[in-house]
Amino acid sequence: MSLETDNRMDDPDRIYRILIDAHRGLTDEQSAVLNTRLVLILANQIADEAVISEAIALARADMGKSDGNGT
Repeated sequence: MSLETDNRMDDPDRIYRILIDAHRGLTDEQSAVLNTRLVLILANQIADEAVISEAIALARADMGKSDGNGT
């Protein structure tokens, strides 16, 4: 299995909104815990170390070039 980078979501804006809404009302610490738990749950769903490693590398790419908002 290799990392799928093409958009496979029917409504990516809706998924983005679900993710943002999940953090509503949480402290920064609670938000970080939620993100960590979500990553581990989704990593378990993927269950392929190579794909997870590739996804981490992709997510980290250009982090030093970020404006602080992920863009």
